[in-house]
Amino acid sequence: MHAQALYNPQTLPLRTVALGHAFRAEAGARGKDTRGLYRVHQFTKVELFSITTGESVKRTDDHTTLPTKTDKASDQELEYLRELQIELYAGLGIPFRVLDMPSEELGASAHRKYDIEAWMPGRGAWGEISSASNCTDYQARRLHIRHRHLHNDPSATGPVPYAHTLNGTAAAVPRLIIALIENGVRFKQGSDVECLVLPLVLRKYWVGGDKFGQVEIRWE
Repeated sequence: MHAQALYNPQTLPLRTVALGHAFRAEAGARGKDTRGLYRVHQFTKVELFSITTGESVKRTDDHTTLPTKTDKASDQELEYLRELQIELYAGLGIPFRVLDMPSEELGASAHRKYDIEAWMPGRGAWGEISSASNCTDYQARRLHIRHRHLHNDPSATGPVPYAHTLNGTAAAVPRLIIALIENGVRFKQGSDVECLVLPLVLRKYWVGGDKFGQVEIRWE
């Protein structure tokens, strides 16, 4: 889709949302904590992709009179993806946390990566539901994705620079189902289930009835 592309920097960042199916050969093979919906052979997820430049830009949070602070454009784009994910999960009302991953947890392509984990009471632990990575030019070099020099930079010379690529997960569906159900279930005294509370923002997409099996659904 983007291989061999040459972009004008004014058209970047170029953002794409994709719905796809992922496949995993070792489902359920990593112990009891990965059984069930948490680790399945096939699952659907919504992915976020972005192509931007590796140029230095003024920091968006710098409103002082101190010397200008700069980031790479791809660093700012990673923060944009992270904030987008936070807004999404906060809207679902599930408890979650954001982890800035250490270097030993990064794959070969990732320059920096955030993981987002939701609390899953059934596991008694946090479980990963999303991530966002800045791959800088690692993938772009292999796919030959480039952008022209910035027009406002008269000193720009040399080869046409490679673009920077980023990716993130908007929704890994099975794990979101786990987080929604396990955090939404309400019990009576004892172990009987009273109801299942689901976020009101999802109600317009609900195609079922007023019950989930024999359990009443409440929207909050």
